[in-house]
Amino acid sequence: MKFDMGSTALSDLGNSTTGSSGDLGTLIRLLIAAADPLEGKFNGAGKAAFDSFKSRADEITGALNGSLQAILGGQTGMDGAFGTGDQEQESNAHQNMGSANFDAARFGAR
Repeated sequence: MKFDMGSTALSDLGNSTTGSSGDLGTLIRLLIAAADPLEGKFNGAGKAAFDSFKSRADEITGALNGSLQAILGGQTGMDGAFGTGDQEQESNAHQNMGSANFDAARFGAR
């Protein structure tokens, strides 16, 4: 199994997530504005659900953005871990190459 990822993949993903957080808040505000003409058109349980949605819009937006921020934090942590792992792998390779006896691996060397 081969796992190949570019060195900027996670930071690029983090940038996209940051942009998506702002977009999500905007979309929810647009949804609420689009629902304004429906106010007063419902009765009973439908009215209660509609009123609850409108009154909780900021709470919903905050919860969704909080979730996206948690995802972004995870992506940032993974990016750091992959970067550290990449540097350690390079360091280990150089250290092992320094102690290797390449002359002994030559065929026909005496």
